Amino acid sequence: MSERRTSLEIIAPTIEEAVERGAAQLGLPAEALEVEVLDEGGRGLLGLTSRQARVRLTVRAAPSAPRESAPHATPLSPEQEEETADVARAIVQELLERMDIEAQVSAAWQEPDEPEASRPLLVDVRGRDLSILIGRRGETLASLQYIARLIVAKELDRMVPLVIDVEGYRARRERQLRQLARRMADQAMEFSRTMTLEPMPASERRIIHLELRNHEDVYTESIGEGDHRKVTIVPRKSE
Repeated sequence: MSERRTSLEIIAPTIEEAVERGAAQLGLPAEALEVEVLDEGGRGLLGLTSRQARVRLTVRAAPSAPRESAPHATPLSPEQEEETADVARAIVQELLERMDIEAQVSAAWQEPDEPEASRPLLVDVRGRDLSILIGRRGETLASLQYIARLIVAKELDRMVPLVIDVEGYRARRERQLRQLARRMADQAMEFSRTMTLEPMPASERRIIHLELRNHEDVYTESIGEGDHRKVTIVPRKSE
């Protein structure tokens, strides 16, 4: 299953101007967008009228991470952390305003889940009826997070381990995944066979791996490519 990505259609006198306008609206460089020309525009019948160009701009998919774990980064000073949190909060707030969504946005640094991992910056979004920001299986939330990361990186000239959560969705999803991991591990041991989970994004596969990394009776592996990559839970006694 392919992941939905944020897109919008722009109408302007020329294709170049349409791309420029769309990039400005999203706060992204043109290189971060895929451009589909829907109408090249030009002169109408007998040259009496002109037709505007129309393009569809789609945010490029985030590159697949080569590893399941987050890379180590140089720690920021307290002043840099405060600046980064302020910039991230303001950018997410502006994105929501452009989407005509009213919400309260806060940003705070979290502790890493591994000793060598970077501290994630959690941007928490709270409000009423924000399910539209989550989307099916978190796809819209993933797109919002990707766009925000690009804009924050461009603003600060460095990558930031930014995580956006909406009404505690990620915490609930993590609990569900950890419970799923333990349940599937029990089944792998009971039936003495490998259990294969549904395809998941790298961030969710990582939760499964972390939950079972110290399990005495099973180990985990990721198999497949791209959007079809999934976790398998393998009984150790079958080695």
